[in-house]
Amino acid sequence: MKRALVAGVVIAASLVAACAKSARPPVEAPVGPHRPEPVAPEMIPVMMPMATIAMPGTRDTLQYLVDSVLAAPMWRNARWGILLVDAERNDTILSHDADRLFMPASNQKLLTAAIALQHLGPDFRWRTPVLLDGTQRGSVFHGDLLVQGSGDPSISDALRGGRASSAFDAILDTLQARGIKRITGRVLPWGDALPGATTGFGWAWDDFDAGYSAAIDELTYNEGELYLHIVAGSKIGSPVTVRRAPTERYPAVRIEAITRDTATSAVSAIAPRPMPLSVVYDSIGHQVVVSGTMSQGDSTRVTLAYRHPSDAFLAALGDALRARKISVQGGVIARPAPHGPGRVASRSTKRAVAHAIDTLGVIESVSFADVLRRMLKPSQNQMAELIFRTSGYVASGDGSLDSARAVGTRTLAGWGITGQDVAYRDGSGLSRHDYLTPRAVVRVLDAMHRSPWYAVFRDGLPIAGVDGTIANRMKDTPAQGNARAKTGTLDKARALSGYVTSSDGRLLFFSLLCNNFSVPTREVERVQDLLVRTMAGGTFPALPQ
Repeated sequence: MKRALVAGVVIAASLVAACAKSARPPVEAPVGPHRPEPVAPEMIPVMMPMATIAMPGTRDTLQYLVDSVLAAPMWRNARWGILLVDAERNDTILSHDADRLFMPASNQKLLTAAIALQHLGPDFRWRTPVLLDGTQRGSVFHGDLLVQGSGDPSISDALRGGRASSAFDAILDTLQARGIKRITGRVLPWGDALPGATTGFGWAWDDFDAGYSAAIDELTYNEGELYLHIVAGSKIGSPVTVRRAPTERYPAVRIEAITRDTATSAVSAIAPRPMPLSVVYDSIGHQVVVSGTMSQGDSTRVTLAYRHPSDAFLAALGDALRARKISVQGGVIARPAPHGPGRVASRSTKRAVAHAIDTLGVIESVSFADVLRRMLKPSQNQMAELIFRTSGYVASGDGSLDSARAVGTRTLAGWGITGQDVAYRDGSGLSRHDYLTPRAVVRVLDAMHRSPWYAVFRDGLPIAGVDGTIANRMKDTPAQGNARAKTGTLDKARALSGYVTSSDGRLLFFSLLCNNFSVPTREVERVQDLLVRTMAGGTFPALPQ
């Protein structure tokens, strides 16, 4: 035990010394209020031994580390919540403010994933029927094409082999097999499976243009992300060119930016500073304005959110129809008048009374297990929100935010997590109104460990030193390839919670939450990584009875 404490002293003292050495005026990591989960950079070399404690008495060493490190002046304004538990023995190894509420950031996705597995199961698939409302005469269909969304998050480049529009292929094949070359009506959304707001409760309005803060709806395309490839003109003073993807014509783009001489990029006393390139939406979000200047020969790619998710989905379907030379005379309209059981144009609905609406085909998602991995490993916010809303819809028949919160709260209560332990406001953790305790997180981890879907849940989590948001953390330590954990990042909030197996084969649950710090985010990660790799390399014999 003495050797363990000495080792702890060396590591803790080295960490505190290294932190103090780096305590020059801190430059805050470039994390906006709601930045998406980044993959952490390689560990910055510090004067801290990389060897992990792996000897009897690890629980005492961990306690010493926490007491010593968190006593450092750099943490005087921060709040830490820590809970480490032996899974099989239900034995608390270490607890520090484990019953206080913390902003979890994307650790909220652990709750969302667990609740969804409870209500959906790993084999669940979203279905998006595509309907024909009208009659066919020869190669012309007289009527509308309707799309009945249910919140499928998998119609994206990431889950469709690099081509989100491949989800439409079977529908287009069927249209061509029927000989339809022209649709006289419109392409319209049908139904309102996810009513109400398209963004989460308490999301920051100034993040709405960012891809990680994109809105969601029952029709969502490419995880809400639009890519703009911008290239400077061939001549000085000529406009830049802009190419959109994955939608080809949506949204509208107004180009005001011009090409400047490369030499004018340098700031001088006699030349004014050139205007930087700016890419923003107009006030209603239907047009992107590209302004400023760009050096001759330069190019860049900008990621924006689709402000109106259903518009983007239907625009992409319109692109796919044009590529197959199927014209839509009435165009693509995303917001028809409300009517009956859902949103649909009144003209189309009245016609539906005279004849049956024909199901052209159904777009089916990949399995929920595949969606879960895509949500957890890179921490994909829009998928989390769609999963959150889908859980509410499947459990109650109502896909609103209120229903999703109510279903989630009831499910958590069944695992012993009450209103004193959690404020469950959205699915992704982007809301700064989300709060939970480290003990609540550990109870979710325990509930999943006892669930028949444990392997699906565990395999969806990022793996230390291997993939996801901790691909570059804890490398060359016993935690690499061992710890499976979810990160969380908001401004002044950092989280890491999950599973790790010790050197003597004990499965451990851990939740490490930190709020209100003013040091660089990487300093929080140092402490988290130190504790996880110490658990991975340690031994945890049973306590004497």
